[in-house]
Amino acid sequence: MQKLNRFLGVGVVTGALMLMVLPVLASAETLTRQLELGMSGSDVSALQTFLAKDASIYPQGLVTGYFGVLTKSAVSNFQSRNGIAVVGRVGPITLAALNQQMNGDNSSPFISSVNVNPSNTTVNITWNTNENSSAVMYYGTSPLSMIEGSPTTGITIGGSSLLVNTDLTSSHTAVLTNLLGNTVYYYVLYVRDGTGNESISWPSTFKTN
Repeated sequence: MQKLNRFLGVGVVTGALMLMVLPVLASAETLTRQLELGMSGSDVSALQTFLAKDASIYPQGLVTGYFGVLTKSAVSNFQSRNGIAVVGRVGPITLAALNQQMNGDNSSPFISSVNVNPSNTTVNITWNTNENSSAVMYYGTSPLSMIEGSPTTGITIGGSSLLVNTDLTSSHTAVLTNLLGNTVYYYVLYVRDGTGNESISWPSTFKTN
């Protein structure tokens, strides 16, 4: 397992995430910070409003603006539904999944225009971010696990890693060499802006020729 703070000095994250297809529940709201028990604010209300759209996730449906035990239980249900380790707090992995389903914008860097060009033993992957960011790519021949925990423990991602760039830029290029031919690889892209906001792409795959 590789810890992101080895590369970019980030704090850590808790849980396991596998490749999946998420149900899409549209919402005009978005979340811009990690949330946990005891916190309050309009973003907690937005979280509760979104989770209350599905009674099997948040049967109480209370929108109070306070992250209490009922909201923690609802977040745990959301994590279980989406294959994220059940920790009951909104860390970077859960935040990315929520914002993807809420269909909103995020103050964290937004990953777009991902282009994958594999050959027999190499792959060239390019992507853009809407703001200057550093980047790391994680990859492997098995589905990647990602551990999301408390703000003081950070994010741990399984597989091999490639430090794409430590400088802040909006255009990113990852070139992997010495890959196995005719093989499916799993990968995720991690980006972090200059103020510490971070984003992780949903796990994807490519196949060498």
